[in-house]
Amino acid sequence: MTLPQMGSLKPYEVSEKSYSSEFLNNFFSPSSVDSRARSGTVEAAAASPPRTPRGEGCRFFFTPPAAGPGPPAPRPSTVVRLSVNVNKIALLRNSRGGALPDVVQAARTCIAAGCHGITVHPRPDARHITTQDVMDLAAMLTVEFNLEGYPSPAFLDLVARVRPAQATLVPDPPDVLTSNAGCNLDRGAEWRRDGLARLREAGIRSSLFLAPDPRQIERARELGADRIELYTGPYAHAFGTPDGEAILRAHREAARLARKIGLGVNAGHDLDLKNIPPYVKAVKGLQETSIGHALINDALYMGLTRAVKAYLKALGSSPSMAGKQRRMRRE
Repeated sequence: MTLPQMGSLKPYEVSEKSYSSEFLNNFFSPSSVDSRARSGTVEAAAASPPRTPRGEGCRFFFTPPAAGPGPPAPRPSTVVRLSVNVNKIALLRNSRGGALPDVVQAARTCIAAGCHGITVHPRPDARHITTQDVMDLAAMLTVEFNLEGYPSPAFLDLVARVRPAQATLVPDPPDVLTSNAGCNLDRGAEWRRDGLARLREAGIRSSLFLAPDPRQIERARELGADRIELYTGPYAHAFGTPDGEAILRAHREAARLARKIGLGVNAGHDLDLKNIPPYVKAVKGLQETSIGHALINDALYMGLTRAVKAYLKALGSSPSMAGKQRRMRRE
């Protein structure tokens, strides 16, 4: 899939060294690759002079633990937080050019509907979310901001500049259409540990995108991650089959191990209104889900506000206080 180049988009710069073959091979977990995931290339969008972002920085919702031995296992959360990924809003805007649909307005609508956070995954070619989008969202958000991305030096610089509540590190090469594997933490330990330490020093909660592999989960703790995000793509694709049940059991045990060794547990990828309830019931202690594609798809038919509320209901979660306060101000 190739998108037209648009002068209004500004990619962040990534050197060839940042995405060397060795670097990429060190980060992938081959056992977690979903063979059904699509792949493709996208031409980089042309850069343009940056605009002045609205406001400075964003609010903090996380205080990192002190360095040293890991914290006790987190208690199972009574509310599974919903972080809405708004990448698809930006992709629709970029397919036409201009400013519509407005990513910031979409985020405001999701917050008013009760979501607990906003997620974006800026890619080097700016095919959807741009650096300016990241800055604009950071300036207005009243809920947690989660930045996903491959931990290249350029991405880590962007995270340090924006200082979101959470940074989720994924193993995506620059030309992949969507995440299709968990991290391989048995390779490249030193640069990965350094990246996690940099996030901790900046007061940013870290999360590693992983398959439900016990060894990888233990390595995440050894390297200093705060949370893991379980890759749910294979579960979603096998949902309703015996294979899906087996994958769900693996996720349940993975979450149990993560909590036992002191890691928080997030989950995401291809979760939808049908497969979420069984997942939440089985995977105890789940703290957060990041959902974008399916939610935006449902929003085409039911509206964005109703879609957010439907996903909160599927998760068994209450709306965020930020959404309640926004509704009260309007009234």
